[in-house]
Amino acid sequence: MNHPVLIVGGGIAGLTTALALQQLHIDFLVLEAVPEIKTVGAGISLAGNAMRVMKRLGLANAIKHNGHLISSMLIQDEHGSTLSLMDAAKLSSEYELDNVAIHRSALHQVLLKAISQNKILTNNKVTDYTEGDNFVEVVLQNGNRISGSCILVADGIHSSIRKKLLPQSQIRYSGYTCWRGIAENTWGIEKVAVEKWGTAGRFGYVPIGDNKVYWFACKNAPQKNEQMQTMTLAQLAENFRNYSHPVPEIIRQTPASELIWGDIIDLKPISRYAFNKVVLLGDAAHATTPNMGQGACMGIEDAWLIATLLQQHANNLTEAFRLFEAQRLKRTHYIVNTSYRLGKIAQWENRILTKLRNTAFRLVPASVNEKQVIKLLDIPVR
Repeated sequence: MNHPVLIVGGGIAGLTTALALQQLHIDFLVLEAVPEIKTVGAGISLAGNAMRVMKRLGLANAIKHNGHLISSMLIQDEHGSTLSLMDAAKLSSEYELDNVAIHRSALHQVLLKAISQNKILTNNKVTDYTEGDNFVEVVLQNGNRISGSCILVADGIHSSIRKKLLPQSQIRYSGYTCWRGIAENTWGIEKVAVEKWGTAGRFGYVPIGDNKVYWFACKNAPQKNEQMQTMTLAQLAENFRNYSHPVPEIIRQTPASELIWGDIIDLKPISRYAFNKVVLLGDAAHATTPNMGQGACMGIEDAWLIATLLQQHANNLTEAFRLFEAQRLKRTHYIVNTSYRLGKIAQWENRILTKLRNTAFRLVPASVNEKQVIKLLDIPVR
C-alpha cells in the first residue's frame, strides 16, 4: 500500500481501527469532521468480545482502571423482583473475558492517548470520494483532497458516504425515546448492571468508575416528541416514582447539566458493507439499538478484523473487504435484529402482557441464558 489507509470518523470504531492498524504497522490517517474530538454521551459498557480486542491492543488494563468491572447483569420488574440474571464473573473466570462499564469520555481519552496524534486530522469533513486504479481520493468540505489506498468509513449512523453508496438505506425509529445521565454513586452500587422493566418504562443503571453511576430511562413515545424532549428530571422522577430503590433517588440526584435526551434509532440491516476500495464499519454499517449493549462492541470487533485482513491481503484490498463483508454480515445482522426485537418486548406497557413476559423470563434456565451470552460474545465452543 503506497498510500495511507483513510479512516473517516474519529468515534470509537474509527479510533479503535486506527489503533489496530498502528499495531500492525499499517500507515493510516483519521479524518474527523469536528474541530476537536469531544464525546457526546454518558456511559457505555464494553462486553467481553470488545475487551478481548482491547486486550490485544494492550488497552484492557487502562480501560479497567478508568472504568468499573461488572460481575453480573440483572433484569428486574419495577418492584425489584428478579426476572433474569447473567453471571458475568463466571464467564470472566472461564473465558478470561471482562465486562467493563466506563464513561464514554474516559474511553475516548484512553484511545486517543494511544494513537500518534499526527495521524488524526480534525476539522476535515469528508463529503465525497473518487476512486482510481491504485488509490482513492476523498473530497473535503473545504475543497481539499487527500489520497489514500482505501477508505474505511466509520462516520456513524448518518454516514454521508453510506448514503451515497446505498441511497435506499433506512434509519429506523424504535418506538421509544431515551434519557441518559450521570449521578454520584451514593448508594453503594457495585459490580452490577441493573435494568428494571415496568409499565411506565424501562430504567437501567450501572457503576462506571470515579464513584459515578450511569443511568438511562426509556419510554414509548412518538418520534421527535417535543414533550419528551423538554421533560425535566423532576418529571422523570415522577414518571418512575413507583419503581424500587434507588431509581427515583438516582434521577433526583442527577445534575440537570448531565441529562441527555435522544430518540432510539438503528440502521435497518443492509446487504453490503464492501464497495471495491471502500468498506463500511461500525454504526455506518450496522448501527443497533442499545438493548444488548453491543453497538460499540460490534465496531470494535470490526476494527480488529479489518486491520488483520488488510495486513493479510495488502496487495488485494478488494479481497480484504470482500472477506470482511462475508465474515461480518451474518453476525451483525443477528445483533441488530435481536436487539430490535428485545427492545420491543422490554418496552411492553400492557399489564397482562408484561406479567406473561415476566413469568416467561423467570422460567428460562440459567444454562440457556449462558448459551445466549456465549453466542453474543462470540466465544468458541469448547
